[in-house]
Amino acid sequence: MEKTSPPDNTENLAADLTVVREYLDRAQTPEHLSAKEEAQCRQQLIELMNRKNARLVAHYYTEAVIQELAEQSGGFVGDSLEMARFGHDCDADILIVAGVRFMGESAKILSPDKKVLMPTLEATCSLDIACPIETFAPYCDAHPDRTVVVYANTSAAVKARADWVVTSSIALDVVEHLMEKGEKILWAPDKHLGSYIHKTTGADMLLWDAACIVHEEFKSRGLQNMRALYPEAAILAHPESPEGVLELADVVGSTTQIIKAAQSVPNRQIIVATDNGIFHKLQQLAPDKEFIIAPTAGNDATCRSCAHCPWMAMNTLPTMLQALEEESSEILVEPQLARQAMTPLQRMLDFASEQQLMVKGKA
Repeated sequence: MEKTSPPDNTENLAADLTVVREYLDRAQTPEHLSAKEEAQCRQQLIELMNRKNARLVAHYYTEAVIQELAEQSGGFVGDSLEMARFGHDCDADILIVAGVRFMGESAKILSPDKKVLMPTLEATCSLDIACPIETFAPYCDAHPDRTVVVYANTSAAVKARADWVVTSSIALDVVEHLMEKGEKILWAPDKHLGSYIHKTTGADMLLWDAACIVHEEFKSRGLQNMRALYPEAAILAHPESPEGVLELADVVGSTTQIIKAAQSVPNRQIIVATDNGIFHKLQQLAPDKEFIIAPTAGNDATCRSCAHCPWMAMNTLPTMLQALEEESSEILVEPQLARQAMTPLQRMLDFASEQQLMVKGKA
């Protein structure tokens, strides 16, 4: 397995995260609402969604109040691809995507005839930032002998340059399929997920050097200490976490797979190494269990809110209401680019159908 950094000034971006820090310095802190203001905002949104035939699709990592509103209003809560597929299948004219920008783009790609809005277009992803098409495309060109496989946490432009788009739950199956065909792989962007797949499959993989700023902060030493405190607890980890964390986990899987495992493992206490926004759904589905967030690097870590994505936190009721009232913060994907991005995405969907697999990943 080769592991390389992108060319030019993006070298070691996963370690430095300079671009991410500068981006977050410009981001506004979400405003806090009183209980009365929150209730009023929720009611206004429900009335406006009914009037405009809009549906809210929210990611598991958004705040609990947004997930509750999505379910209350006939919308949907799920992983990024599930969100896009629900948007495609529902009869709404407008989709409100509460998540990060690549999720809005995925929804638009699958529903080109619908208007796709986001609470804020500023909500992005460190994996997306760390894999710009301007450096990714020539990097792919420099390795023409490799099949390009990209994670769903990428821009529409990067997806369009790929041969395959995968989610975390199907990535292993796709890579095994390609390996059996004798293909060598260029993987992007998450190095931890790529390393996990390489270690599991033994495939010949060239890894792009990027990481999720939330999962990057989970630490194996802290997790070992926590296991000593909770010896009967199961450890569930997302494969975007560092290798040392995954080695300690009882279950490694996508967001949806973690949710399923939390319900099926016999342990009453469960340590979870993924974004703590998932706790809302975990507690809904397994109310008799105690969920504990895995330890991170602490207050001085690169993330601004350890174990919670700072961009997911930018989705708020007021910004959502403003976007729907004004029909602003619209996601636009150039039609030709959307068609190009749909090709590797459809390849994954067809493969999943043929293999009778469930395609549900983080994002």
